[in-house]
Amino acid sequence: MSSTLTDRSTDRSTDRRTTRTTAAPAAAAPAPRGLLPVLLTATFMTALDVFVVNVAIPSLQTDLRAGPAAVQWVVAGFGLALAVGLITAGRLGDRYGRRRTFGLGLALFTLASAACGLAPTAGTLVGARVAQGLAAALMGPQVLAILRTAYSGAAQARAFAMYGLTMGLGAVFGQLIGGVLIRADLFGLDWRSCFLLNLPVGVAALALVRRCLPESRAPHRPGLDPVGVVLVTLALTGLVLPLIQGRESGWPLWTGLCLAGAAALLVLLTVHQHRRGRSGGSPLVDTRLFRDRAFTTGLLAQLVFWLGQASFFLVLALYLQPGLGLDALGAGLVFTAIGLGYLLTSTAAHRVAARLGRQAIALGGLLMAAGLGLLWLAVHLTGTTGSVWWLAPGLFVDGLGMGLVIAPVTSLVLAGVEPRLAGSAAGLVATVQQVAGALGVALIGILYYGAADPATAFGRSLGALAVLEVLLVGLVQLLPRRTG
Repeated sequence: MSSTLTDRSTDRSTDRRTTRTTAAPAAAAPAPRGLLPVLLTATFMTALDVFVVNVAIPSLQTDLRAGPAAVQWVVAGFGLALAVGLITAGRLGDRYGRRRTFGLGLALFTLASAACGLAPTAGTLVGARVAQGLAAALMGPQVLAILRTAYSGAAQARAFAMYGLTMGLGAVFGQLIGGVLIRADLFGLDWRSCFLLNLPVGVAALALVRRCLPESRAPHRPGLDPVGVVLVTLALTGLVLPLIQGRESGWPLWTGLCLAGAAALLVLLTVHQHRRGRSGGSPLVDTRLFRDRAFTTGLLAQLVFWLGQASFFLVLALYLQPGLGLDALGAGLVFTAIGLGYLLTSTAAHRVAARLGRQAIALGGLLMAAGLGLLWLAVHLTGTTGSVWWLAPGLFVDGLGMGLVIAPVTSLVLAGVEPRLAGSAAGLVATVQQVAGALGVALIGILYYGAADPATAFGRSLGALAVLEVLLVGLVQLLPRRTG
């Protein structure tokens, strides 16, 4: 089974027609029954750990006597390592096998979670969070690439719908789960249970990897492109690090220098990748991907969409907790309004997309813009004095829109990608998601913290986020009518 799911049937660019005809039957073969649960478990763990740590910060700050800089790096270290490692991880999966690389990432993520939960000092916790981010980077592109190569047609659309559902649930309910765990204080673990929860889950998933996941890799075992690895690592570090740290540090000179250096390195990386591809080498990012209008435009749609997501959850948490005075559990309960809307549409998103094509994403963007408008109206009318549940209708409608966007926009980008380029494409898609999230937090954070009071700050942020959703709707119209 595992060999039939690989795209080894061709390894020469002049034989692309053979690639398509031989890859199609392999992708159509039934996938192992446990494939999707294993991949989605890892996806949920990663999404959860992005958000659950926000709830744990007050407790761990007291317990570990962590200063502001250490607390920032508990959050930022994970995101930076994840963003920097994704493209290289995609190539590792192409070269050494996606199941093997995924399994290694899952094992390291579980061990790093244990290190987080048992950390005796703030420095140890920061190091463990960086290790967690690198391990998550190993897993992320393999999940997308395996879904792309193991499924086809309607089955692939359903698989991506479940992937989108899982990502959304981790994001939406991360704060609620963290609040419940800390409130329960199981075995006196307090904040540590937020990380130690990954141990039994990770071990159980790891035991099923070899049995449930087919092995697949790109033909020819592509080279690692060490120059490309160095360039992409330095460029993404120079881009993401100042975005994460800049606002907290007051945007010192080094942040501007980093961003300028990152731009120069990205240009150099593009030239290097193009030349390596033309000379017959194996570029880390295959520039042939950008010849596909669906991929290029879909990647831009990913960028615009994820610019708004991480920043929305951030400003909502800030408005609910410091602004309205809710505790972590209370704020988490408010997030369930988004979750209910998200559950309703994300489970049916693949059917809506099959019927409406690209306009399913446009419909989701319009619903999100409408939900943000309802939120703005509620905040404008009640400020910080009215009932928090005035926010529920807007959050519910926003969740409806999210459910129609996350899975279809990811499936759309990858649907037309040749299986031999799946790892490179998946790494690029996952990287765009992370970089867009960091950029969105930086930009929307400037708006939020520049206002005089929480209600004004949240209202301004909602206006900017609504503009992003309208931009997404317009961008979707540039896509081919049908893709994949």
